[in-house]
Amino acid sequence: MKKIFYIALLILILASTVYASQSAITESEGYACMGEDRTKRQTEETALQDAKRKAIEQVSTYIQAETQVKDFELQKDIVNAYANAKVRIIEQKGIWDSEPPKVGDCYKVKIKAEVIPDETAMKKISGAVSLDDPSAPLKVQIWTEKREYKAGEKIKVFLRGNKPFYARIVYRQADGSLVQILPNPYRKDNYFQGGVIYEIPSGPDRFELEVTPPFGEENVIVYASTGELGSVELEEAGGVYKIKTRLEEVENKTRGVQIVQKGQSKASEFYETMLKVETK
Repeated sequence: MKKIFYIALLILILASTVYASQSAITESEGYACMGEDRTKRQTEETALQDAKRKAIEQVSTYIQAETQVKDFELQKDIVNAYANAKVRIIEQKGIWDSEPPKVGDCYKVKIKAEVIPDETAMKKISGAVSLDDPSAPLKVQIWTEKREYKAGEKIKVFLRGNKPFYARIVYRQADGSLVQILPNPYRKDNYFQGGVIYEIPSGPDRFELEVTPPFGEENVIVYASTGELGSVELEEAGGVYKIKTRLEEVENKTRGVQIVQKGQSKASEFYETMLKVETK
């Protein structure tokens, strides 16, 4: 097994951003009743669509309350991006008035959903948003001092967001195995202030990012949210954690974030970015 606590961060530094997305996570309920002209499956689908519609409405209201950018056109673009959002179901639980249901019975479904704004619009908005602007949607950036590292070199990773956020940083090795480098056994706090540059490793970290074999393309994945992130199964491995679940499960479980109340709406902003690097 490679010295992940060394290589992991190295990747962050080398990497160029190959993927970044902004979204919001919320919970909502949908409701529908079965009639003579509606089957059980159709009723369940109608209730699910109702829950999705409400999720978009809740997030749109939340985003309007949370983002107060001074540029009117930018604010309008943000609202429109979420108004034309797609919904990805994270968790879903439904119940009928009775089983098996009969005509007149109703179905209620509760979902936790990721509301994904229009991608094209968000790319435009992201380019216009400064990392010094806490009134804009959550945006997190990771970078390193240079883009290429050779065996034996040590790297430093830097992290910054435009507003306070929670983060999980995952390192995917060339062989596909996953390591969580932050938070780690000696740096458990994963809450960051906006506008502040954080250095990794530093402070209580007990690892160095030294490049060691195997070499090749690797990825650093950052999950960030304004609410606390969902948990994943971990195993201590020196100064970092080995992740015992698959990447797809990590993505879903991490999105099990704590929902934040803003006025009449509940949601949490979410940001994901992935970096790729080549080690030699």
